[in-house]
Amino acid sequence: MKPRHKRLAIIGGIVGAVAVAVGLVLNAFQSNLVFFYSPSQIVAKEAPASRTFRLGGLVKEGSVKRNGTDVSFAVTDTAQTIAVQYSGILPDLFKEGKGVVAQGQLRNDGVFVAREVLAKHDENYMPPEAAEALQKAQKTNDKIATTVVPGVKR
Repeated sequence: MKPRHKRLAIIGGIVGAVAVAVGLVLNAFQSNLVFFYSPSQIVAKEAPASRTFRLGGLVKEGSVKRNGTDVSFAVTDTAQTIAVQYSGILPDLFKEGKGVVAQGQLRNDGVFVAREVLAKHDENYMPPEAAEALQKAQKTNDKIATTVVPGVKR
């Protein structure tokens, strides 16, 4: 083999090894990527049915039901509501009417099974995605409330 062919083989091997390494890193990154969805997006079928994702919003008033460490509650963005089931100890700041982010998967029956529940840690803090989802839902509610139905006097 000529020296020129040896250099080309070495360069080709290095390029191939780098390509394989980049492919493995991107694959690992994609499988660990977790997206955030609001209840309205889940109802609109924008959330993946077979992948783990985060659900965020407010814990609906009167929806928390406890049975030992098994807890069921509802998360709302004021427009839509999703039922959540969780088995474990909830954070101390978990309360009805407060912000929550749950990570898990959506079952076929529409119930979100959470593996992890995070409660908002401060009166003024809310994850940017959750705040944006709540604002969108509120705008939608305002549009519906201000729509005038023909033939109906106000």
